[in-house]
Amino acid sequence: MKEFDEDDIKRIQQLADNHDSDMALRELEGLHPADIAELIMSLPLREAEWLFNLLEDNEEKADVIMELDEEDRKKLLEGMQPEEIGHFIDLLDTDDAVDLIQELDKEDREEVIQHIDDVDQAGDIVDLLQYDEDTAGGLMGTELIEVNENLSMPECISEMRRQAEDLDDIYNVYVVDNDGRLKGVLPLKTMITAPSASKIKHVMETEPVSVKSDTPIEDVAIDFEKYDLVAMPVVDSIGRLVGQITVDDVMDEVREQSERDYQLASGLSSDVDAGDSVWEQTKARLPWLLIGVIGGIVNSLILGGFEAQIQAVTALAIFIPLIGGTGGNVGVQASAIVVQGLANGRLDLKNAARQIAREVLVALLNAIVISSVVFFYVMLTQSELRWVVATSVASSLFAVVIFATVFGTFVPLTLERLNINPALATGPFIQITNDVVGLLIYVGMSSFMLIRLTA
Repeated sequence: MKEFDEDDIKRIQQLADNHDSDMALRELEGLHPADIAELIMSLPLREAEWLFNLLEDNEEKADVIMELDEEDRKKLLEGMQPEEIGHFIDLLDTDDAVDLIQELDKEDREEVIQHIDDVDQAGDIVDLLQYDEDTAGGLMGTELIEVNENLSMPECISEMRRQAEDLDDIYNVYVVDNDGRLKGVLPLKTMITAPSASKIKHVMETEPVSVKSDTPIEDVAIDFEKYDLVAMPVVDSIGRLVGQITVDDVMDEVREQSERDYQLASGLSSDVDAGDSVWEQTKARLPWLLIGVIGGIVNSLILGGFEAQIQAVTALAIFIPLIGGTGGNVGVQASAIVVQGLANGRLDLKNAARQIAREVLVALLNAIVISSVVFFYVMLTQSELRWVVATSVASSLFAVVIFATVFGTFVPLTLERLNINPALATGPFIQITNDVVGLLIYVGMSSFMLIRLTA
């Protein structure tokens, strides 16, 4: 892995400015496609296009394209003709080819596909485009080795050699019946040690871990982790082998999903990064900021109605940030645990009631400890109506912790049932709601205590 510093970037930039092709090619010589992609992404578009066009090996160009970030790849592709893109797609595995085509504008996709020279490749791509991109079918590729269960070992090896000529990597040998239904997997060790007269169906591993083409990607990732897989066969609704998913594709998807969830939890309404334009970043950030402002206005209205109580006991105002901050923290903790459980498969909607009950018990323990600590702190530090203030703050904190925990648990479970990304529940939505509700609880509890304890 090549690490580029600022001097390296400036040197390449100068070579591009001077159109020194020979020296630039020497700089690129021996670099991995991922390193070349990193270098291209550090340059302005004009210089990036010049450097990319210097590459003489079309397969290397195709690999570099797929190593680029989506935004940089899109900018580079916009400067290419459909026939040039189609030529690169010819050199990609079908799963990468589908990913690339899905990034193009809809009106450009059909024209690009028409310029793919390999008819079989084009047909596979068209088939894969029919799958939802968030399912196993949308993630899989069709490059794999498939043998019939009735072949002998020598026939199997001969068939493997024939199919392997068109593959870059071989993970598994899949065994199918005469109708193309997946029957098993043939390990390399078995091919080496089994008698040559053996039929494949007698020595294969039966009942391999597989996934249906309409399975959500999240479930696919869970199976990869559970069974420590490097590749998994994909079957259709009647068990026919239709493709294969590899671990690198799963890891890329998991990383992208994690980035989306993190941004959603941070209050970003769309997928952005540091290199996006000011307008794109503003559009992503502004919606939740405006919602936060509305929440702040609601809080100010609540406090306006609480003005008389604060004037009567000024110490009550000191603990308003404590109420809101504690509610927000507790809610985010509870929702984060639920979202994590939903993501790794350890929690589903079937045991939601048990999870809520567990969280209520945790909330009770937390509420008792937190409210007790604050009660004694107020009693030791306040002199003005300290019983009123201590009781108001402690009882409000107790109620807020219970509410925030239950709310933080219930919301992501509800979003999951509605097929909405539950990561939304770990962001500003929880914070704003808990701020408003926490303040209402505090205002109500304080007003009640002032009436009861000062009467």
